[in-house]
Amino acid sequence: MPPVSRGLAVLAVAAAASSLMITPAHAADPSVRYAWVDSCPKKDYTVPCGPWTLAMRGAKGIVMKDAVVFPKAANGKVNKEASAPLTVSGNGRFVNYFRKSDGRLVIRDVVSGSVKALPGRAAKLPKGFGMADIDVTFSNDGAHIAIDYLDERAVQPTLMVDLGSRTTSTLPGDEYVQGFSPDGAHALTLRSTDDNTTEFRVYDGRGVKQVGRVVPQIVSNNAPIALAGDGVTVAVILTGPKPTSKARLRTYDLSTDEVADAVTLSYPTAEGAMRIFWENSGKISLWTARSDAEGITTKLIKRTINPETGAAPVADSFRFRSGLWTWWLPGE
Repeated sequence: MPPVSRGLAVLAVAAAASSLMITPAHAADPSVRYAWVDSCPKKDYTVPCGPWTLAMRGAKGIVMKDAVVFPKAANGKVNKEASAPLTVSGNGRFVNYFRKSDGRLVIRDVVSGSVKALPGRAAKLPKGFGMADIDVTFSNDGAHIAIDYLDERAVQPTLMVDLGSRTTSTLPGDEYVQGFSPDGAHALTLRSTDDNTTEFRVYDGRGVKQVGRVVPQIVSNNAPIALAGDGVTVAVILTGPKPTSKARLRTYDLSTDEVADAVTLSYPTAEGAMRIFWENSGKISLWTARSDAEGITTKLIKRTINPETGAAPVADSFRFRSGLWTWWLPGE
C-alpha cells in the first residue's frame, strides 16, 4: 500500500465505515440533478430563452418562474444574450439566484419550496457591480455560501454567509473561493502571488485564516480540487495527456506540505472529471461527463470515490436535454 498523508489516514477510518447504497427511497429523494436554460435561434446564432428549470431526481422538474434569466449590468442595461448566475448546492437541495421581483440574491429550498433573501448586504450587489460580476460557491450541505465579486482590481471583499445564523464575514478580494469542507466550517481559497505561484488558504466561518501555503505545481496545475473535513487535506484529480490515461487521485496536506502517492481511479477514461467534494463519511463525490464525437456532453455521472482504494462506483447517472444554452451541476 502506498504511503498515506496524515489527513487522509484519519479520513480513511470514516470512509471504511461507510458505503453507498442506492435504495428505492434514496432514488426518490427530490434533489436537483442539474439546472438549465434553453436556447433559441437568433439570426445565425442562439440566445438563452425560457425560464431557469431544475431537472429533479425522483420528482417532476421545477420551473423557476421567479429567477432572473437575463442579467442586468451595473448601468441597469439587461443583456438578453447572456444568462444570469444560478448555483445549486452539492447535495442538490438548495438553489441560489437573483429574484425577478426585487433583484435580490435568494435561496430556494427545493424540498419545502421556501424562498429567502440572503441576509443584509449579501442580498444586494455593491455599487458598480452587475449580476454577471459575481461567482457564488455553496457548501455541499447548502448551509454556507460565498460570494466572490469579480472586479478588475480584485479589491472588493468576498462575502461568506452562514445561512443558519444569518451572519456574514469577509475574505480578501484577491482570493477566490474554491469550495468548503463537508460541514461548511472551513473555506478553501486560491490566490496568485507576485512570484507567479499559487497559494491556498483555509479560513474558518468567521473569516479567520487557519492555514496558508504556496502549493506544489502538481496541486496547483490540476483540477478539480476539494477540501476535506480536517481543514488541511486537499484532494486533487490528475488526468494524463493521453486519451487512454487513467485518472488518479492525490491528496495534499496544507499543514505539512506533503503530497501523497497517487491512487488510480477505477472509472472509464471516456469520462472527464468535472467536480469533486468530500463527504462527511470521508469519501469523495465526483461528477464526470461523457461527450460525443463533437465534444458535446451527452451524459453525466456521479461517482463515490474511496480515497484509499480508488474504487469509484456510480451513485447516479443520466442523460440530459440537448441544445441547451447553459446547464449547471450541483456543486458547480
